[in-house]
Amino acid sequence: MKKFTYFAIAFSLLLSVMLVGCSCSPKDNVIRVNEVTHSIFYAPLYVAINKGYMAEENIEIELTNGGGSNVSMTALVSGSADIGLMGPETSVFVATQGKKDLPKVFGQLTKRDGSFLVGRQEMPNFSWSDLEGSEIIAGRRGGMPAMTLEYVLEQNGLYDGQNVTLRYDIEFNNTTTAFQGGTGDYVTAFEPSASALVSTGNAHIVASVGEEAGEVPFTCFMANESYINKNRETVKGFLRAVYKAYKFIMTAPINEVVDALVPSFDTSTKDSIKTCIENYKAIDAWVENPAMTEESYNRLTTIMQNAGELSENVAFSTIVDNTIANEVYAELNAA
Repeated sequence: MKKFTYFAIAFSLLLSVMLVGCSCSPKDNVIRVNEVTHSIFYAPLYVAINKGYMAEENIEIELTNGGGSNVSMTALVSGSADIGLMGPETSVFVATQGKKDLPKVFGQLTKRDGSFLVGRQEMPNFSWSDLEGSEIIAGRRGGMPAMTLEYVLEQNGLYDGQNVTLRYDIEFNNTTTAFQGGTGDYVTAFEPSASALVSTGNAHIVASVGEEAGEVPFTCFMANESYINKNRETVKGFLRAVYKAYKFIMTAPINEVVDALVPSFDTSTKDSIKTCIENYKAIDAWVENPAMTEESYNRLTTIMQNAGELSENVAFSTIVDNTIANEVYAELNAA
């Protein structure tokens, strides 16, 4: 099995940084959240902020964009972020490095890959076999979007270097720009980036990677175990606010949902935001229960092993702490 060397190098550099010192949260009611990317895929978080659900919990959010799970995890482990929103595979990688104060998943947000496959031609009768011989911008090797895409392709008889070419050499935040510049035949993109490409008139969404891959705990909220232990009620309030926002998104009129997202996506039109929400609802992107199941975790590790990025088993209980998620779900669904 290949080792996730890029993350290992980043983690080693991180240890040296930690010897110099770390930053601490400036106020008790401020939570510094580092998101892996800024996407409508994470709509419940933004709605929780914009609708005042966080304020109801006496929580102020400082939101930063990591632009990649390796960067977001580095922020979390170094102490420059309190909560990370990223793929749980990052915590698995850290666990294999032997860190003591391990980042723990305390709430799941999405249950499948949120990226869409975007091509240069409209393909109403798209089949995954149509990708044979093509070049696809896949994202960073070892990142969950790239690993999920690779898993889907192999399930359809397509293998990198044999009958399809995957580009791992383009930074996550630059993939759509590279595609617009003429690189590759296809690119995977989250919303609103996918719809933004389509709006140029030179690109088309041809498939959902997540819909094809099936359910997997794709994006989760996590924090260092020490932070959770010291701030349990704050973490619970944070997850409660996000879950309230999820219920709002699933039950409120679509135009009200759009209005709640506009402050977080002020460069997108309301029509674009509406399309993005409809696209994610169509693939059943978000979890109804924020507690991760062991079955879905095992599917995650299967995808990681298939990509050659995981060579040892990491127990579910090492990565996931469902106690807060279970409490929030029970509380907000009580008869």
